[in-house]
Amino acid sequence: MSDQSKLQAEEIKKIDKAELNNSVVEALKSCYDPEIPVNIYELGLIYAINIDDEGKVDIEMTLTSPACPVAGSLPPEVENKVRLIPGVSDCRVRVVWEPPWGMHMMSEEAKLQLNLY
Repeated sequence: MSDQSKLQAEEIKKIDKAELNNSVVEALKSCYDPEIPVNIYELGLIYAINIDDEGKVDIEMTLTSPACPVAGSLPPEVENKVRLIPGVSDCRVRVVWEPPWGMHMMSEEAKLQLNLY
């Protein structure tokens, strides 16, 4: 394979990962904390999305508090929704507590939705 062909193949992978990342974000925007009428992505609960070359997605997320009533159901919901995306081979969600979530992590859109201005 020529250097040009290798570069083109690598570029295709990057484009696919970017598209896959966009699809993951859209799936995350369909998940809600039931106590707050804003999706978990705009709330700032998603700390990292990592996608490997085989389509495995690793997500680091937090919850609004350790006592969150959906602590047991929200991470599996996220995994299941992401696994349904074409091109995703697997998904693993890891709940982390550092840094602690705060309202400053919400997007401008979330703050507008909650009338925090």
